Amino acid sequence: MEASSTLLTPVLALTAALVGAAIATKLKQSVVMGYILAGLAISPFTPGPVGDSTAVRALADVGIILLLFAIGVELSFKELLGAGKVAAIGAPLQIAGSTALGLGVAQLLGFPFLEGLFFGGAIAISSTALLTKMLSDLGQAASPHGRIALSWSAVQDGGVVVLVVLLTSLSSVGEHAVGDALVAIGKAVIFIGVIAPIASYVFPWLLERVASLHNREVFILTIGAVGLGTAYVSASLGLSLALGALVAGVVVGESELSYHILGEVGPLRDIFAGLFFVSVGMLIDPLFGLTSWPLVLAALALIVLPKLLLVGGALALARLPLRTAAMTGVLLANSGEFSFLLAQLGLDLDAISPAVFNAILMAGAISMVISPPLMRVTIPVLRWLEARFGREDLVGPEPEDAPSVRHAVICGYGRVGNVVGQALLQRGFSFVVVEQDFRIARVLREQGIPSIAGNAGNPRVLDRARLDAAQLLVVAVGDALAARQIVDYALRVNPRLDVVTRVRTQEDIAYMRRRGVAAAVMGEHELALEMTRHTLHRYGLSALEILAITRGLRERLAEKGQ
Repeated sequence: MEASSTLLTPVLALTAALVGAAIATKLKQSVVMGYILAGLAISPFTPGPVGDSTAVRALADVGIILLLFAIGVELSFKELLGAGKVAAIGAPLQIAGSTALGLGVAQLLGFPFLEGLFFGGAIAISSTALLTKMLSDLGQAASPHGRIALSWSAVQDGGVVVLVVLLTSLSSVGEHAVGDALVAIGKAVIFIGVIAPIASYVFPWLLERVASLHNREVFILTIGAVGLGTAYVSASLGLSLALGALVAGVVVGESELSYHILGEVGPLRDIFAGLFFVSVGMLIDPLFGLTSWPLVLAALALIVLPKLLLVGGALALARLPLRTAAMTGVLLANSGEFSFLLAQLGLDLDAISPAVFNAILMAGAISMVISPPLMRVTIPVLRWLEARFGREDLVGPEPEDAPSVRHAVICGYGRVGNVVGQALLQRGFSFVVVEQDFRIARVLREQGIPSIAGNAGNPRVLDRARLDAAQLLVVAVGDALAARQIVDYALRVNPRLDVVTRVRTQEDIAYMRRRGVAAAVMGEHELALEMTRHTLHRYGLSALEILAITRGLRERLAEKGQ
């Protein structure tokens, strides 16, 4: 009975998260919105079932660590450095400007300095998840405004690291204790400057040794130990769990196993992160929106308007077309998952009040809801301005997407994949290899062949191979289940993709044919056909006769696989 009651809250929270995410997806909203509304549905502030917030928070703490760890892994400093001058310079200025504006308004409203700083930091960050979803839905990821917005968002992700370090350091001291603040920040600097460099050698070495065992369970356990262990060390130094998780992610994210790590930790992160956002929703008081709507509207205005003006203005000053400047500003004029995370962090550290927490969450949620329709009306508004002011250069022609590189993707570079790759190399065709053995992937990269270390059966790893821009997929892995997972996901991403896959049984052939795979090759069949060709040749049959016979045999073998 006791075990049943212990499981009740997690089951209730996960069920609510499932329903909320499904509804949000159906309404073309971010799943984060669904999670928060799910938490609201089981909160003590609303009628119906009530979850144990303490139990959910305990699980959500793991979600925070995994979420920030994953953010760190995805945060590639190489990508940040290559984000372009506009994003590299403009995004930090926008974060600083939004934070300063939020702090100034908070001070005018009588908030304490630290609370105002948390408030400003939370409204300064845009929703990465919402941004990518909007670009995907509109098919504009390769457009000029799409590329700039993604680069801007990548730099903002780096800003999250800075904000977490700064805010958690300041929150551990008194409001006016400058000396103590410097000590706290010094601890963070030591942690990042001493422990992180040591970890940058130890963690990749450890993960490579574990990966060489080719045991998924051991690898996942090692990732968990690294992330949670670093978070614990950070907390033991008087810093936050969040800082430790971020640092651990950034450290391992620079290794060649980063995509593999993300692929393996992704499902766990999604589950616990869902619980985190459910726990956030459980703290929202709906009555607050009715009684304090001026504060919510003020927070919403501070989220949307400064980003529109700062982002759009920066791009306009950089002499980019008005279309690009305006649409990039609209894409980033929202708040999201990282803002909620900073708000929760401030609440946990007693740095912000429940009122400010509710204002950030409600305003952020509203900004996420209005962002897609705002994006859809931007072009008509620009065209109206063009007609109104008699300018033909405001909007201009529709930008064309960047041409895609029509490459091949080879999953598995063992004896089979290697032969295919060598043939492509001889003819100068471009291809990308996805290989689970990181040592093979490393050798291929040294040879100048693009390769990704990771399990090809994981969508997170496959995404790095740009299946949407590929011409051909060669599935040369020996695992039948992994082959099915690869094919199913690849054809969802790119239904026109030409796929050739290795199979082991007649059932596999039938499965692949139902999926529309161009060619499913069974080793025993090809062996039998080659032996048949040799036998008929020894009996003096001509090449054309042998071709006709083997073609008929191949067709009959294919029919058996139906």
